[in-house]
Amino acid sequence: MSGGQTARTRKAPDGASPVHGLEIDIMRETGNWASGTEDSVRRAAEHAYVVAGPSEEAELCIVLADDAFVQALNKTYCGKDKPTNVLSFPAGAIPVAIGPEPLIDMGSRLLGDVVLAQETIAREAAEQGKSFADHLSHLVVHGVLHLLGQDHEEDAQAEEMEALERDILEDLDISDPYASVRDADV
Repeated sequence: MSGGQTARTRKAPDGASPVHGLEIDIMRETGNWASGTEDSVRRAAEHAYVVAGPSEEAELCIVLADDAFVQALNKTYCGKDKPTNVLSFPAGAIPVAIGPEPLIDMGSRLLGDVVLAQETIAREAAEQGKSFADHLSHLVVHGVLHLLGQDHEEDAQAEEMEALERDILEDLDISDPYASVRDADV
């Protein structure tokens, strides 16, 4: 991290985030991830949550993996037998009560998991002329926005989600990831 850290990006122990009420677990499952990756991933996830998330306690998990791991998940859960850069698995609604009495207070809202494929991200970054760190941050933001209910199935949804991504990434000093795509369309 740079010397100009803000309270929002400082390191917090045991998955706790300096963003009030947010817990982020980062797991190195597989892959050849550089040191410092967790800090970049945490910073991008925190910022996406601050900008687009509800003002309630929440928890999410980010899994750093390789193409083979992501390909297996993509085949099993999406029916696509190929790796992809990021997969998001929003948590289903977890009931906190059955009948008139609550069984337990679940505390923070479980958002779900974001799984990242190191080789695909590196390849795409090189193909698009972007730094690995910037592309990774974009995909973390993209994945967290999916956990928060954003989607891009329809054109209007895609435009809204991309605008939100651009705003979040601009705050992180990352260039518009869609600029080259728009420029190519002109």
